[in-house]
Amino acid sequence: MKYYNTLSDYWKKIFNTRVQKIPLDAGFDCPNRDGTLSRNGCIFCNPSGSGTGLYAGGMGLKEQYLYLRDKYLARHKNLVFAAYLQSYSNTYGPKSQLELTLQQLEFLPGVEVLCVGTRPDCLDREKISILAEFPAREIWLELGLQSCSRDTLKLINRGHTPLDFEYACGLAREQGLKVCAHIIAGLPGENLQIFLNTIDFVNRLPVQGIKLHNLYVCKNTPLARWWMQGHYTPLGREEYVQWAVAALTSLRPDIVIHRITGDPAVNELLAPAWSKNKSATINDIQETMHIKNLSQGMNFNTIDP
Repeated sequence: MKYYNTLSDYWKKIFNTRVQKIPLDAGFDCPNRDGTLSRNGCIFCNPSGSGTGLYAGGMGLKEQYLYLRDKYLARHKNLVFAAYLQSYSNTYGPKSQLELTLQQLEFLPGVEVLCVGTRPDCLDREKISILAEFPAREIWLELGLQSCSRDTLKLINRGHTPLDFEYACGLAREQGLKVCAHIIAGLPGENLQIFLNTIDFVNRLPVQGIKLHNLYVCKNTPLARWWMQGHYTPLGREEYVQWAVAALTSLRPDIVIHRITGDPAVNELLAPAWSKNKSATINDIQETMHIKNLSQGMNFNTIDP
């Protein structure tokens, strides 16, 4: 039984085969790190921008893609690929940088999907139009929202507002781009109800996908200092499972679940230890939904446009 709409199932219906994401580092920066907004970044963001670090090691985009593609093809045949610009904010900077980046991806073998990780305040109509011209069957904007609470966004030094996210979603809809909202459970000062308010916020917007994960503590981050000083305690696994199940049952039933839990690198994780076992967390979520006979969207209330 399927308890929620997984990305793998969604893509298999479209492409008739498995789609594998290939994470890419194009050398972009972030306005929350280069001094435009801040030099500290979000309190949870590690210095590498949650990327592979291959760009810093001198590997270009084509080399990164082919290197990782060959690894995946050695394990699974008949794959198609999603080129995922993951590290930092991949629409930040001049439009020429974005155009050059996309040109490097345009003729890579097997690319059927483009996924672009960025911030909602790093988009405008011109950049959306540039993205929309990329020759892929699907184009996804992976937009960090994290919370719809202005107070929370300020506390975590996010540097944008919920209205920035809403505006970016509107721009994406104009050009036919899909939006995957990134949401974090267990942010400082938030309880379950505030977290579910963010789910309701996403439900009201032209959002087609979502990534959920718990807030985990990485080395060399402001959050690490808070945790070590006793000012922040991560959610326990059982508590996160409860929050994730509540989110799924409240979520619009058509939204595709791109991720249901975090996946930190073991060498960067400080806490909670249970975050290391992604599969166990997914199993707990599915088992809870099975035992309670729950499914995505069953508690969603239709919202009039």
